[in-house]
Amino acid sequence: MDTIGAYEAKTHLPKLLKRVAQGERITITKHGVPVAVLQPSEPSIVEDPTIVIEKLRAFRKGRSLGESSIKEMIEEGRR
Repeated sequence: MDTIGAYEAKTHLPKLLKRVAQGERITITKHGVPVAVLQPSEPSIVEDPTIVIEKLRAFRKGRSLGESSIKEMIEEGRR
């Protein structure tokens, strides 16, 4: 893991981000004291849209707005 000062990190951020995107971890220091670590983010899990839609439909079953309509709820929110 490489260490870099805060001023240099600010000045060379695009280059640092490229290095991090390649898997490197970089510690940022301020006056020699570590204050942050740049590291690759965890890969996000992308769920299949058809599965998400099915989950939403299953969630909606048996649920209603009761006596209210969506229009009434929108109007209520504007007050």
